[in-house]
Amino acid sequence: MRLAATIEGIGFWAPGLPDWNAARAFVRDGALPDAAPARPSPQLLPPNERRRAPDSVAVALDVALAACTAAGRDAKSLPSVFASMHGDLAITDYMCATLADQPASVSPIRFHNSVHNAAAGYWTIGAGAMAPATSISAFDATFAQGLVEACTQLATGADAVLLVGYDSASAGPLTKVSPSQGLLGGALVLSRRDGGPRLSLSLRDGEAGEVEGALLQCAPQNAMRPMLPLFEALAACSPRCTLKAGPGRVLDVEILHG
Repeated sequence: MRLAATIEGIGFWAPGLPDWNAARAFVRDGALPDAAPARPSPQLLPPNERRRAPDSVAVALDVALAACTAAGRDAKSLPSVFASMHGDLAITDYMCATLADQPASVSPIRFHNSVHNAAAGYWTIGAGAMAPATSISAFDATFAQGLVEACTQLATGADAVLLVGYDSASAGPLTKVSPSQGLLGGALVLSRRDGGPRLSLSLRDGEAGEVEGALLQCAPQNAMRPMLPLFEALAACSPRCTLKAGPGRVLDVEILHG
């Protein structure tokens, strides 16, 4: 069975590309904006929370709000799927090191942010969202499986779903087994309505090729780079792309651009 969805809104953040318009311009003509910020600043959070939020939460909330704004959707009304391969490995490294050496000195704030669904929690609180929020991880198939989950929710009755893919840098010994550098985030508001790029998804056996394209230049080593073929195809108005969906599995995405 094929799954389908219409894209109502897109959010994107990568080093040097602070929004979707910048990403599209970079794909089409190689242009980079002047003075791009070094870190996302999620306006959903009050200033003090914005400063304290870990990088993984900052990028996730920034692209999520951008996608909702582009779609003209009330953020608090949407069910959401947050997809991250690692969560925040810098905090995980801190937690492991502190528990090994000085367990009584664990920071309550960092402990609070160590769970995999931290970004989803910040989102639901900041947006006042009462709809279900799902956090998903499937190694390098994380984004593809998040997309399948979001489209499955549409197929089973949801009017629209917010999908957010994001990852930040790993740290310490974890970099050897789960390497990731920099920040990367992308978000889609998906719906059953007409009026935007239309996705048709199908799973099959096969092996996805290496990630390629202009956007990879801005986040070549980030763990969420497997999502980039879809955003590259959307920016370039390409008719299809393939995402890694698991060992020996791929997700074919056909795109009918509106």
